[in-house]
Amino acid sequence: MQLTGLGLYTIPEAARLAGVQPVELRRWLRGYNSGKGEALRHHPPLWSSEISGADVDGLSFHDLLEIRFVKAFRELGISLQTIRIAATNAREILESPYPFTCKSFQTDGKTIFAEAMRESGELDLLDLRRRQYVFTKVVQPSLYAGIEFGADQRAARWYPMERSKAVVLDPNLAFGKPVVTDTALRTDILYDAWLAEDKDKQRVARLYEVPVKAIETAIRFEQRQAA
Repeated sequence: MQLTGLGLYTIPEAARLAGVQPVELRRWLRGYNSGKGEALRHHPPLWSSEISGADVDGLSFHDLLEIRFVKAFRELGISLQTIRIAATNAREILESPYPFTCKSFQTDGKTIFAEAMRESGELDLLDLRRRQYVFTKVVQPSLYAGIEFGADQRAARWYPMERSKAVVLDPNLAFGKPVVTDTALRTDILYDAWLAEDKDKQRVARLYEVPVKAIETAIRFEQRQAA
């Protein structure tokens, strides 16, 4: 399988970038078992990665962005069962393998989740006030902030820093790793060089022939990720 243009992240990398625990990410993307003995039940993955056929243990750029949405839904208290149903229905309705990050989900998401919650029985457990809150937050602008879409309505790149395009994740650049936008150099490489050079920003800037501002951007981003 050709991985160029798809992005490639290890489980720890994706977990760090999406702000989730690696164990949770594995449950969502690898499936898991619950119960014991005759009550043992297998829960399948929420979706199949577009690089599942490759001989690598990793995730793609679109997997990473979809994970961000699952995290947001879980923080709203939505069950994995409902999320799985919503994802399945949305893939069919929107004709997209990654429906949550499909541009059309911004308009259709509330309806899709309402139906999924009815199907799972979760809707009956919410009072009206809580129900309205959940549906309002299901498709919130902050989830789409920083995402740029291609002509096919699929996410093309992601600027992860709030109200800034200084850092970008683009599957066509450095296998989707975070890079300083103006230089296309990976933030982790610049950050590691800064540490290796006794935190001398000017020296690193000279070594990589980039502005000091690029080093400062990389430092800020990497330290935020580590926090």
